[in-house]
Amino acid sequence: MPPSAPDLDPVVPAIARVLSAELQAQQAIAQARAEAGQIAERARADARATAERTERRIRRIAAAFERETAQCLAEIAAEVAAIAQPQAPDHEELAALDQAVRALARRLTGKLP
Repeated sequence: MPPSAPDLDPVVPAIARVLSAELQAQQAIAQARAEAGQIAERARADARATAERTERRIRRIAAAFERETAQCLAEIAAEVAAIAQPQAPDHEELAALDQAVRALARRLTGKLP
């Protein structure tokens, strides 16, 4: 036997509450998905910005290293060029050389000092 109309009365509001709760849950899920999408997009944007800053820093550091290396190589090249140039002996070196040559000449000629 089918239930009478008065018996259905308490069921109708309960079903309405369930349907309303389901609708609210679906709306909350949709809102949460939208917020999650926004959070993910902000995170991706932050990651891109961090990557760009890091890339700029790496380029600045590499450029500074290249400049410093070029300067060091230039200093080394200048030192090599200076060393390669014949250096005139100073007064003390000339005197020592003269003394050594005279001593050798005396020895070779048999004249002792």
